[in-house]
Amino acid sequence: MNIVEVKIKANKESSYPIIIEQGLLDNAYKYIQKYTKANKFLVVTNDTIFNLYGKKLEHQNAEFIVLPDGEIYKTMESLNKILDKALEIKLERKDCIIALGGGVIGDMAGFAAAIYQRGIDFIQIPTTLLSQVDSSVGGKVAVNHTLGKNMVGAFYQPKLVLADTNTLNSLDKRQFKTGLSEVLKYAFIEKTCNANENFDLYDFLSKNRAEIYKKNPETLKRLIEICCKLKSVVVNQDEKEKGLRAILNFGHTYAHAIENITHYEKYTHGEAVSIGMKLIFDLAKSTNYISGEYYNKALKLITKYELLTELDFNPDKEEFYTSMQSDKKVSNQSINFVIPTNEYEVKIVNNIDKNTVLKGI
Repeated sequence: MNIVEVKIKANKESSYPIIIEQGLLDNAYKYIQKYTKANKFLVVTNDTIFNLYGKKLEHQNAEFIVLPDGEIYKTMESLNKILDKALEIKLERKDCIIALGGGVIGDMAGFAAAIYQRGIDFIQIPTTLLSQVDSSVGGKVAVNHTLGKNMVGAFYQPKLVLADTNTLNSLDKRQFKTGLSEVLKYAFIEKTCNANENFDLYDFLSKNRAEIYKKNPETLKRLIEICCKLKSVVVNQDEKEKGLRAILNFGHTYAHAIENITHYEKYTHGEAVSIGMKLIFDLAKSTNYISGEYYNKALKLITKYELLTELDFNPDKEEFYTSMQSDKKVSNQSINFVIPTNEYEVKIVNNIDKNTVLKGI
């Protein structure tokens, strides 16, 4: 069993463990009841996950709300359905909402927990690689708006994260690769995370591709642990993205625009992120932030994992740029880019002119 402790400096009451192990769903309430005193639980999930794992979270004091599967359902309408169910079953302030699913479910369930009766306990049980390495950790919860991704939300930490690696066996290759995009993101920002440990994630990924794609349990546990440690180090220092935490958005300024202009239907989040990382490496090379040598090294890893790097359509550049300007990372009407500057290092840059950006799209 691998355990990562999230210890937020600014708010010690928001600290919590991430438990990573095979078979956690078989005894989920043993852990859940250790970290919450709730009498009643509302399990938020989608139809795909409910059919796979719903029975494992059945409990005499648990009710389910099952939503449609997909990013297009990450909306205020779905959020209201969760709140309606919470009111219907008379959840009280001491009770708990459990997110069982990927990043979409985790974000919506967490946001519902944050605003229901001004905040009730919330537990994350991520079932995808993307949610286990990234979205379930750090307390970012939100829904999408037609004008931008995750534009309505909050920072609200869970009481516990249970990452059962057995759930990854149900992922098809496309969904597994979606999570790997976020994994590679950590390799490219590792040095800037200011971790005390040197994980050398780039090297780990270079050497363990075969075992990762075989879904070797021990390899996956270590991979998830490294990513969670890197994210927790950042979140511990900057819970509400006042500075350092913005580096976790590497590749995402482009990615969110891609998702928005394609209405969250053409690409998965991870596919948009991998294309976004390629675009930001292109931008960094063209503006001399990185050497050609590092550019080639970075692209070699992205290619090694067979991740998407190109859009398969020609976007309207003005529409694309306008969507980027609607991103949460815009400040004083300038787009903040998390740009690579050296091997595994990034910094936030907001002085790249529009024409330079448009040339690379």
